[in-house]
Amino acid sequence: MGLSLRFTGEDKDMTLDELADFVEKARAGGADGDRNIYAELSTSGKIKVVTVSLGEDDDD
Repeated sequence: MGLSLRFTGEDKDMTLDELADFVEKARAGGADGDRNIYAELSTSGKIKVVTVSLGEDDDD
């Protein structure tokens, strides 16, 4: 498995500022703008966790 970046919300759910921080760190880590991101949602539909692959492959 390649290197990935995983962020979770400070509380249970992620805020817009936390998502923006994730995007900034993902780009700094070499993730291209066309890279897929993966999210885990709470039962209410809010984002709990986001993950992006920083490696060369994006098979999942």
